[in-house]
Amino acid sequence: MTQPKHIAIIMDGNGRWAKKRFLPRFVGHQKGLRAVKKVVSHCAEIGVESLTLFAFSTENWKRPKDEVSKLMGLFLSALQNEVSKLHKNNVRLNIIGDRTLFTDEIQQHILQAEHLTENNSGLQLNIAANYGGRWDVVQAVKDWSNKNPDKPITELTEADISMNVCLAEQSEPDLLIRTGGEQRISNFLVWQMAYAEFYFSDELWPDFDENSIDKAIASFSNRERRFGKTSEQVTHDSH
Repeated sequence: MTQPKHIAIIMDGNGRWAKKRFLPRFVGHQKGLRAVKKVVSHCAEIGVESLTLFAFSTENWKRPKDEVSKLMGLFLSALQNEVSKLHKNNVRLNIIGDRTLFTDEIQQHILQAEHLTENNSGLQLNIAANYGGRWDVVQAVKDWSNKNPDKPITELTEADISMNVCLAEQSEPDLLIRTGGEQRISNFLVWQMAYAEFYFSDELWPDFDENSIDKAIASFSNRERRFGKTSEQVTHDSH
């Protein structure tokens, strides 16, 4: 079975999971963290190279202040309590997005977590926090411009942007999974997912588990990835 090297996930449905059970939305986010642990562990076990999770988008700041505050608390708690376990399991942690809006305490823990795990050789776990795909492309263009102050913008190429977006040092996502029944990418990795296969699940994120990941990978393995070529060319190239 063909396995994706890089899986990206939009973890949707925590609030609805809680609402269905007449619980506060935050309980759904807590249960969602449990699902994260299961999925990270399983991806590490089966040899996925990179896993990128959309935890908090640049648009999520528009949510009620109380919910945002509790989400930030959950993020800090995870950084304080889960990173040592990731390190023990040879997982390398990388936080992508604009960190400047996070508290100094969260920013400090992010740096500590990345430093602790930077030499690990197992699963590369990327957490997208205060991340937006359009922001990422704009930052890439700015970075290129800063590195090449003497070059006119007309010399900027697709390859230049690819080398300056987040996750440039990793393979591009092969498979995007979105839970919760919605079918859109919500400004997530818009540049990097140009050729990703999409898999939409009706399961709400807190219910997503190892079996759910295996189903998504099975669906992926049955698809023909042509990258602009014809089926005949793909078949010929594989022989």
